[in-house]
Amino acid sequence: PELLRTQLRAIFRAASRGHARIMFPMIASVDELRAVKGIVEEERQRVGAEPLELGIMVEVPSAALLARQFAAEVDFFSVGTNDLTQYTLAMDRGHPRLAPKCDGLNPAVLRLIAQAVAGGREGNAWVGVCGGIASDPQAVPILIGLGVHELSASVPAIPLIKAQIRGLSRADCEALAQRALAADTAAEVRALLPDDLQTL
Repeated sequence: PELLRTQLRAIFRAASRGHARIMFPMIASVDELRAVKGIVEEERQRVGAEPLELGIMVEVPSAALLARQFAAEVDFFSVGTNDLTQYTLAMDRGHPRLAPKCDGLNPAVLRLIAQAVAGGREGNAWVGVCGGIASDPQAVPILIGLGVHELSASVPAIPLIKAQIRGLSRADCEALAQRALAADTAAEVRALLPDDLQTL
């Protein structure tokens, strides 16, 4: 907690010179979030700073399943798909033999992302996605169709992803997302996507 308090004071002081948000990783329960928000407020008052937007990483299934409750407590979510996939599928993404099976387009993972988006919408919290699938051209139309507001892509992928998004239809993406949610496997989801993703 003392390290956290030091970091929070630094963030609040830095925010006086530019834009900042605070996002907490690995939040698994609402009471955990409320406890850390109490620390945030104590440190904000201590330095006399203005409030900042608060968010959480949705990296564990419990956070996605309780998204509606979390959205009542924060301003935004960032779905960390690498960890969410690992914990949902109970596979170590760093293991050389298991990593290829740890696919963020597994329908179970997509359903948790959809639940996070729906919960965020109910609580007026915007939802971003980071992790491998945010930079995956096959995943982008599905994520847009699920209602994700922001993609945190790797720097080399940004021009391709931006160009791809300009050519997509939201209605087509929404229809594709529904088909993906109804699929049985990640391979089936990937088979739904055209070879030329610009034709969606």
